[in-house]
Amino acid sequence: MKRRYFSFTALSLVLASGATMAQTKWDLPTAYPANNFHVENLSHFAQDVDKATGGKLKLTVHANASLFKANEIKRAVQGGQAQIGEILLANFENENPIYGTDGVPFLASSYADSKRLYDAQKPVLEKLLNAQGMKLLYTVPWPPQGIYTKKEIASVADLRGIKWRAYSPATAKVAELIGAQPVTIQAAELSQALATGVIESYMSSGSTGYDSKTYESLKYWYDTQAWLPKDAIIVNKKSFDALDPATQAAVTKAAAEAETRGWALSQEKNDWYKKALAEKGMKIMPPPAKLTADLKQVGDIMLSDWIKKAGPDGEAIIAAYRKSAPAAKK
Repeated sequence: MKRRYFSFTALSLVLASGATMAQTKWDLPTAYPANNFHVENLSHFAQDVDKATGGKLKLTVHANASLFKANEIKRAVQGGQAQIGEILLANFENENPIYGTDGVPFLASSYADSKRLYDAQKPVLEKLLNAQGMKLLYTVPWPPQGIYTKKEIASVADLRGIKWRAYSPATAKVAELIGAQPVTIQAAELSQALATGVIESYMSSGSTGYDSKTYESLKYWYDTQAWLPKDAIIVNKKSFDALDPATQAAVTKAAAEAETRGWALSQEKNDWYKKALAEKGMKIMPPPAKLTADLKQVGDIMLSDWIKKAGPDGEAIIAAYRKSAPAAKK
């Protein structure tokens, strides 16, 4: 009787252990607030994975840089501190120019062009991430970038000396070329930086302006449509490879659906954000001709510099992108 008791106990422990092992939990850090469309899309993705795997894989989304800061997330995923995460690719251009492909001003300034640039970049990006022990799941672009200012501007000369938010190497380079003072500020710190006067201007999407309540500090947004930087969802390769084939397939399928949904959502929200900013008192302005011409000069300089840094891979990406252009753009 005693022997049966211990056998039953051991069996119970094995079964309980098996049930625990059957469920895998991943942390998914992101730098943006829970109501941002990127994070809403992430949450949808996490729910899809949960449902498709019958609860075998659960993703916990940690919004607003609550688990890791924006510039820490890639390293956390690479090192396995977080199994999966969302990063702004352009943030890591100093590490490898390929990450900054979509941060070059006026290289791709529409959703259609941005998608063609992504298609050209993707094979090189996947190879780069794989070499660093990570796998690309999907990307979603931010809406086109414009310039937030306190006062009306007519040209780049009006921005000289201004305290300018830099959130990536590309935006820091823009500041350098236009004669502004770059100040590194991540999304989660933007509201406070504006309120305290740490920055006076910056270049970003309508989404960032709305989420950070920029309209409380700055009153103009110039819709320059300079570029559409992408967020990427990356996963630690060892963590992904440890999943059974059915779970891997479920994650891949949910990621493909999240990418399609996210690109459409970004485009839809672009108009919504501009309208919402206007309702909050911000003036949405078309860029004056001189400002556009000045910024395109900046873009030409940055593209030339980027191709030199990126080497053969960069040249191949630009060649493939230009080859895919509609006849009217060639």
